[in-house]
Amino acid sequence: MEIVAGALPSLLPKLAELLVGEYNLQKEVKGGIIFLQAELESMQGALEKISRTPVDKIDDQDKIWARKVREMSYDIEDNIDKYIVQCKGRKMAEEHSFKEAIDRTLKWFRQPKIRHNIATEIREIKSRVIEVHERRRRYEVSLGVDKPVTVDPRLFAQYTEVKELVGIDEARDELISKIVIEENEVPKKQGKIVSIVGFGGLGKTTLANAVYEKIRARFDCCAFVSVSQTPNLKKLYNDLLYDLGKNINNETLDEMRLINILRQFLQEKRYFVVVDDVWDISVWKMIRCALPDNDVGYTIITTTRISDVAEQVGGAYPLKPLSLNNSQKLLYRRIFGNGNKDNNEEEENYPHEELAEVSNRILKKCAGVPLAIITIASLLACKPRNKMEWYEVYNSVGTGLENNLDVENMRKILSFSYYELPCHLRACLLYLSMFPEDYRIEKDRLIRMWIGEGFIQCEKAEKSLFELGESYFNELINRSMIQPIHNSFDDMISSCHVHDMVLDLIRSLSSEENFVTVLSNMGGTSPSNMIRRLSLQNGQESHVMAQATFGMKHARSVVVFPAAASLVPPLDCYRVLRVLDLEDCSLSKANSSLKYLGNLHHLRYLGLGKTCISQLPEEIGNLQLLQTLDVRGNLIFRFPSSVVQLRKLMCLYMDQSIRIPNGIGNLTCLEQLSWLHIDDSNRNIIEELGQLTELRQLSIVLADEWNDKLLECLCKLQKMQDLVITIRPGERSIGGLDALVGPRHLRRLITQGSCLFSTLPAWVNPSLLLDLTWLCIDVRELHQADLEILGRLPALRLLNLKLDNKNLGILAGFVVGAGAFPCLVSCEFWQFVWPVVFQQGAMPRLGELRFIQFYVGEARGIACNDGSLNLGLENLPSLQEVHADLHYDGAGKEEAEQAEAALTHEAEMHPNHPRHHISMRL
Repeated sequence: MEIVAGALPSLLPKLAELLVGEYNLQKEVKGGIIFLQAELESMQGALEKISRTPVDKIDDQDKIWARKVREMSYDIEDNIDKYIVQCKGRKMAEEHSFKEAIDRTLKWFRQPKIRHNIATEIREIKSRVIEVHERRRRYEVSLGVDKPVTVDPRLFAQYTEVKELVGIDEARDELISKIVIEENEVPKKQGKIVSIVGFGGLGKTTLANAVYEKIRARFDCCAFVSVSQTPNLKKLYNDLLYDLGKNINNETLDEMRLINILRQFLQEKRYFVVVDDVWDISVWKMIRCALPDNDVGYTIITTTRISDVAEQVGGAYPLKPLSLNNSQKLLYRRIFGNGNKDNNEEEENYPHEELAEVSNRILKKCAGVPLAIITIASLLACKPRNKMEWYEVYNSVGTGLENNLDVENMRKILSFSYYELPCHLRACLLYLSMFPEDYRIEKDRLIRMWIGEGFIQCEKAEKSLFELGESYFNELINRSMIQPIHNSFDDMISSCHVHDMVLDLIRSLSSEENFVTVLSNMGGTSPSNMIRRLSLQNGQESHVMAQATFGMKHARSVVVFPAAASLVPPLDCYRVLRVLDLEDCSLSKANSSLKYLGNLHHLRYLGLGKTCISQLPEEIGNLQLLQTLDVRGNLIFRFPSSVVQLRKLMCLYMDQSIRIPNGIGNLTCLEQLSWLHIDDSNRNIIEELGQLTELRQLSIVLADEWNDKLLECLCKLQKMQDLVITIRPGERSIGGLDALVGPRHLRRLITQGSCLFSTLPAWVNPSLLLDLTWLCIDVRELHQADLEILGRLPALRLLNLKLDNKNLGILAGFVVGAGAFPCLVSCEFWQFVWPVVFQQGAMPRLGELRFIQFYVGEARGIACNDGSLNLGLENLPSLQEVHADLHYDGAGKEEAEQAEAALTHEAEMHPNHPRHHISMRL
């Protein structure tokens, strides 16, 4: 079953709030609520037992009962929320003087009516619960007790390896042999197309990527793009141009112009393109139009699940399942952290003999499907290492994939791990079915949606809802249910995507229990007319609107993607909407579509990023439950004054150009605020900022002189984890930050370009700043001991450091010693004086190194014994990119050229052959 608990996890705390809150409930109503609490808690316990059982093992009557309870819980929560919103609205009205006179007259009439309504609702709800309870008594469930799940931490560390390791080399080399001439290993002059075909989860994309990485250097240009079931061809052509290295201003170009640009660009180039996940031959033909035949030679690899498509594309290459030997390697490496016994590794790291038989039986059921093996391995890693526990897994898999490799059997493999998830994670996972295939799902956006839906309930005060949501996100990655996407700056996880097979599974579960309704050209996924959550992905208006118009008053989430922007249902048809996300959907021609925004009283999440709107309605202040407001990338320059009435707001994302009205100090629940513009017109906001003591993330843009009051306010924000301070473009650098004391849990500090530290602050202490991953600061004076302190920061991944040593007459170089900067991925040094020497063992994970305004005038006398100038780049084992902007002010031309040649030589001789760009100027 789905997370059959429905709305119970968020409903029960609301019932408790009604009893202790200032709602002045009648005695009868309080008694009814206490009764509901007890009954619903018991129901939740029974539902959790059911939800841990695979759907094919649940009695049909239990399924019906669970479905009734789930739907009832949604309806109860809707009614409770309606009452709470009415009370909150009345209280808000009483707090504002311009409504005070009217409210005094009306409140005595309104209050009895509200109380009467809730009393009636509670009586009706109580009757409904009793009815469901009586039905339940006939169908007892005793499915055992839940077992705690622990995840082997080694699995996450090996995630990257698993995708590329076991069994891929043979297939990769075989495929390459079809593309290149073996004798001289150069791409064939004539064009070559190969289409990898196989069902989801077999490793088509992994194989294509392995080939791509192996031979891409042999071509003039290359690209890797994904199509999916609902392709956006314009975006795909733009992605092709970007990967191929053709930079153009292509925002206004239509598809035909983009095709012509691609054809012209590729006509004289030997190119290599991978087109991943082709579903429809007509779409492939459109893509093929942009990839011309030429006399130079080209290679195209496609992947698809559909044999007919592969045959029509040409060069079909059926991907084979893993052999038993490779399946064992993959399973054991995933569980035990290494390969099998054939690799001469220690016996203690392999399964005991008693596990050998059951593991082979499990692998036979997995039938060489890598995704199935990984999923089962993640589950086995959480189990005790004994025969009975592993046989329990084996027996639960069902008929498996022995005879028929179809989607239903794959779901049985995947769904077993799904049922091992805690209930709170299942809701979060199923919510991912709101997003299209291959969609890059931003972590922060997803977590904020989870919070808006009420999936995250904070039990301990020391963790915020967002921090708890981050732990949910990381746990889904750790359990191999979603796949992480790392950003290029610091290699941290910023997004995720859902593997096609997992998406297929959760869409099936969501549809069965009416959790999410997806409407697109591929059809709908929910059989119910009552829509609880709606994902509009694309489709014809007649098709989509015909289905979307029923039951919209019960919708809790509506997410609309750009291809369906014209199909946004009118906002006045929603009654209990909690999440509304219209990101990237142009509303410029329909600003009236926000006319009824103020009526969405239950709204918690409002995503209007890049929707081309120019203003928000004044009625937005009515959204008293709103927690997240995102209006980035729009034409808005000023917020309505009512925005400061949003007392529950936790996250406010806006552009640097937007002016926020006075009263921001009212938003005491704010945890994330980006960007806050401060200038002469709103200087009093600075004092209000000090009242926002829950802030964890703050980005400020200054357009005026540095204000000491701002520094004083920042020091009050001791929960701060992410602080960015910058100045408006064109303004001069202002002020100093010496009095700033960084909070202990600081993760990111960026002040470069706006203000200076005279020296490295004393609070930059490796034993205190255990979580600091980004540091971008200007320090007027820095010495070797300071660099060594920075080198001991245990979690630092990105360092951007700007000095003024040269102007201060401090001309000594720096040495980055062994063991320094153990986690650093990206490093940018500004205005350093040559030399900066890297010793062996320094910066072991550094991939990108940049020197900006690197002064070489003092390079004399530092040559090595052989006369060369050596910075020790060969001691950076992970180096992939080197950029240097050399300044030779004070140096002779010959000396400057020597420095340039030395740095270029080091980059070229590095074993990784990093990309490098070395420039020189006065």
